[in-house]
Amino acid sequence: MSPEALDAQLMAELWGIWRIAAGGAAGLGLLVGSFLNVCISRMPEDRSVAWPPSHCPSCGTPIRAFDNIPVVSWLLLRGKCRACSLPISSMYPAIELLMGLLSLLLFWRFVPSPSALALAPLASFGVHFVFVAMLVVVTFIDLRHYIIPDELSIYAVPVGVAASAGLAWLGAPGAVGLKSSLLGAVFGAGMLVTVMVLYRLVRGRAGMGWGDPKLLAMIGAFVGVVPALPFVLFVACLVGAAVGLLAAALSWRKNGGMQMAVPFGPFLAFAAVVWVLDGPRLVEWWFPGVHYFIGS
Repeated sequence: MSPEALDAQLMAELWGIWRIAAGGAAGLGLLVGSFLNVCISRMPEDRSVAWPPSHCPSCGTPIRAFDNIPVVSWLLLRGKCRACSLPISSMYPAIELLMGLLSLLLFWRFVPSPSALALAPLASFGVHFVFVAMLVVVTFIDLRHYIIPDELSIYAVPVGVAASAGLAWLGAPGAVGLKSSLLGAVFGAGMLVTVMVLYRLVRGRAGMGWGDPKLLAMIGAFVGVVPALPFVLFVACLVGAAVGLLAAALSWRKNGGMQMAVPFGPFLAFAAVVWVLDGPRLVEWWFPGVHYFIGS
């Protein structure tokens, strides 16, 4: 066999390994998505996410291992509990699928080819996987209960700072470094606290809860200060305004007035995920040459 043929065979084998790894990343996302469902259900009620094991939300019967396979079990059981036959929400498999998809996208982002199957890119994938998983939990808890648990916001800031410093030490893709991480946490909280104070001074009432500044501090700890934080805040405000106007119009049409509160946390989480997946390219696309001024 010629050297060219050997090289082609080796590359084919490496791409095969990479595809298996990508599939493994998607599978990991599905499995973790199942755990995220537990977090979303229990954390707002201050219940343990580790005990008791997963059980039917209607009858409390423990879910056996073969009935707890992400997505597959829900489809096989036709969305019902095996014990009581009562419906199990389609949000459970939806969140599992969402995390599986996000995990695959993260893998493509940080491990785009066989040559990237190394410690630093895989570490970056792992850190951002945890970051995005927290954002998914925050999104659905805030949508349901209008709260953001401190465990997933302010208490996670040291985790983001340590992870950012570690990735920078490894020279990993997407690393922001210790200084930018610390500044991101401080300015993330500071920007929204400033908005809260100004809103109260102008309107005489609170415009948002303290959970949002804490969440943006956590986001800043993972993504750094510039251009990430301005991007996250801009996209969150843009999408939030669009959704808020739509919700107001629908509420007005149905009830004759605005009777719907729209939490801001999910929009911050969405914008942070967009930044992680493709933010730097979008910034360069929207504002060509901006990196010359911000030093990124």
